[in-house]
Amino acid sequence: MMAVPSSRTPLVAMVGGGQLARMTQQAAIALGQTLRVLAASADEPAAQVTPDVVIGSHTDLEDLRRVAAGAAALTFDHEHVPTDLLEKLVSEGVNVAPPPQALVHAQDKLVMRRRLEALGAPVPRYTGLDSLADLDNADEFVRRLGASNDAPLVVKAARGGYDGRGVRMARDLADAREIAGDYLASGVPVLVEERVEVRRELSALVARSPFGQGAAWPVVETVQRDGICVLVIAPAPQLPEELGSAAQQLALRLAAELGVVGVLAVELFETDAGGLLVNELAMRPHNSGHWTMDGARTSQFEQHLRAVLDYPLGDTDAIAPVTVMANLLGAAQPPVMSVDERLHHLFARMPDARVHLYGKAERPGRKIGHINFVGSDMANLMKLRERAELAAHWLSHGQWTDGWDPHG
Repeated sequence: MMAVPSSRTPLVAMVGGGQLARMTQQAAIALGQTLRVLAASADEPAAQVTPDVVIGSHTDLEDLRRVAAGAAALTFDHEHVPTDLLEKLVSEGVNVAPPPQALVHAQDKLVMRRRLEALGAPVPRYTGLDSLADLDNADEFVRRLGASNDAPLVVKAARGGYDGRGVRMARDLADAREIAGDYLASGVPVLVEERVEVRRELSALVARSPFGQGAAWPVVETVQRDGICVLVIAPAPQLPEELGSAAQQLALRLAAELGVVGVLAVELFETDAGGLLVNELAMRPHNSGHWTMDGARTSQFEQHLRAVLDYPLGDTDAIAPVTVMANLLGAAQPPVMSVDERLHHLFARMPDARVHLYGKAERPGRKIGHINFVGSDMANLMKLRERAELAAHWLSHGQWTDGWDPHG
């Protein structure tokens, strides 16, 4: 049954019932609000914790109309809503935030790359393939790079990918053509890009309101494994001040140029040469911002609500010298020990662990939660990181990798 929202506070509707919507609901409670969510089923993470749930599909216009009815703003837990449906909602007076003309840059990597290139933003060298007839463009691209046909390349599906899905590392040009051909045959445009030599991956998280106010959190380092983020270190250690400032200013400029409303994550490569390249964009709360729940004055989830409602934005300063976030990923074989018992043992050993579980069933590689550790000294980062990795592995696998015996 749909809850009746308070007449004293505006209603925000969010498309998608995943963990991002779940954590946005937590922030909404503190602001005296109830978030209405469009969930595919009643057991999705957000549907478990909010009283105002519409069960339906993000590809159904009537379901989108139902969740948007009476809302001050319609926003997103994911970017997969078809653009034509969002444009229809806008034409009917729905305040879509971010608007579809901005969101498309997070939905389509090829549209994003072409726009960023036009704006003069630094991006890896690439070529776009819109159909099978364009496959020969990959050969020309390799020649323009000055590379040999056996040089490694990256092939990305322009739409639909996340957490490493839709991104393939090609051994050489022939392999890249084969991978691209598979995507194109299914009607999905493709990016073929150079394999960049990177020092590390960074994320610049910002927010922008309709009024035009912008706010930026400290730039963070993201650690990837098999295309999935496993750790976030905030702020990015040993990041030169001028490079961190440049990343924040770039993200704020892109938010303004693209007309973003809400949180924007700009995923970046820090190159071996010490420069920055934009990899991808996300226009919603983002995995690289989960540290803000315990390590910043304003969490990304509260800030997203403030932004879409055009409230003044919150303070984005870190509250500690360093915060490490570790994702909890489902083990290949789910542990016999219950999550509750694992949590009991974790808190017995690490009472300072800040655990956030998503209410998801455990499946191999699935994000089922995250843990934040807040540190008092960047000099102890390695120890903090080791503790975060120990804790995450324990909660995911029910095993202490250092052999610690809880009953010893």
